[in-house]
Amino acid sequence: MSRRLNYILLLLIGFLLFGIVPKSRIIDKDCKIKIQWIANLKGDFNFRTKWSYPEGVFRNEFGQLSCDGFCPEGTESMKDSVGKIYADSLTRFYQLVDTTHQYHSISCDAWCYEWAGTDFITAKQTNKNHLTCSTHKNVGTHCSLIIEIINGTCIPRIELISISSPGLKTYFCKNGFLKIDKNLLLKGIIKAEFNFDFINSDEPNRNIFWKGKIYATIEKQ
Repeated sequence: MSRRLNYILLLLIGFLLFGIVPKSRIIDKDCKIKIQWIANLKGDFNFRTKWSYPEGVFRNEFGQLSCDGFCPEGTESMKDSVGKIYADSLTRFYQLVDTTHQYHSISCDAWCYEWAGTDFITAKQTNKNHLTCSTHKNVGTHCSLIIEIINGTCIPRIELISISSPGLKTYFCKNGFLKIDKNLLLKGIIKAEFNFDFINSDEPNRNIFWKGKIYATIEKQ
């Protein structure tokens, strides 16, 4: 019994002397970014006037808005053999297929595994001290930038759900900056500029980064 107690004491002494701490605590410390609050954030945010159709929606050779790959059940029977939507099915087709204009909320550049670009980010506020921003994945982009803002501190990370390997892979931030327009934030809009570098646990000599600008309405939960 005394031998086991001595072993536990030695472990505790090792933690204290050599700074051995759980991995999660190291990650929390390393990825915290101090927010720069700006009264009127300058820069080109014109991307927010651009829009796209929902993924999979496109204008076909007949001038019709159609869908491919992401079509609701029952819509394929409304098209002929060359993909033209039957005239008597148009009304029902557009009741099922979302063809609304989706305005862009982020303009960004990045290097991460399985990243091919994204134009959308969702900002959700769970309470007055916690705001989460998450970029959207799509058919070519399987990673998402997640920016947690908790009590005025930014904690960024990248989450990758790879098509080549199962499970969730997370890359944690090591440095960077985040600027936020504080006046618009009070009005329920996040207008921000950011630049983050991330720890690449797969290829340490290859830099993972994500930078860009955000203009998005904050959703309340």
